This record gives sequence, structure tokens and C-alpha cells, in this order.
Amino acid sequence: MVGHPVQERTERLPGSPDVPARELFPGIRLRTLWKGGVASAHLLEMDPDSSWDGIDVHDPGPEEVFVVSGVFNDGVRDYPAGSFIHAPAGSSHVPQSAEGCTLFLFYPEG
Repeated sequence: MVGHPVQERTERLPGSPDVPARELFPGIRLRTLWKGGVASAHLLEMDPDSSWDGIDVHDPGPEEVFVVSGVFNDGVRDYPAGSFIHAPAGSSHVPQSAEGCTLFLFYPEG
């Protein structure tokens, strides 16, 4: 079996100051940690009482979410720190947080 070199990038969590943040909506910031081909990994920081503007639709692929800190709500239920959420391709939700949260997001297919 032929091995491939592992691309490794280490960042401090949550909200590493070394990674620039892009404000998506008021109180919601995205930090891109890694991009490779179509896949990407991010930190999403949500301030207390913040909410996505509209519906977040997962297209073309799924979204994998790990709640690093705080409590995330998908518009239906709360997910405390340590929760993992798989949002299949074509699914949608309205991200929000009453107390604030930091999420690790992975998009395997873009």
C-alpha cells in the first residue's frame, strides 16, 4: 500500500485569532481552517441571541457539525457542547443560539 503525505494544520480552538473571521450575519462569524478540493473545515462562532438570516440549505453535499462550546439550536432543538449533527445533502435548518456557541463545521462535498 502506497501512503500519501498527511496535510496537517493545527489551530487553537475556539476562535483562533490566527484565522481571519468573515461576518456572515450580525453576530455570526466564519473562520476557514482548511480547504482541499471541494472539502472544507471551518469554525462558526455565534454570539448570544444570534440567528441565521433565512434558511441554511445544504447543497450540494452534507454538513457535519460538532458543537465545541455553548448551545446550538437548529430551529427545532438544542444541541449542547459535545453534540455531533449530520445534516444530509438537501436538508435545511435555521441556525441560532440563545446563549452563543462555537461550532466545528466540515463539508466533505462542498
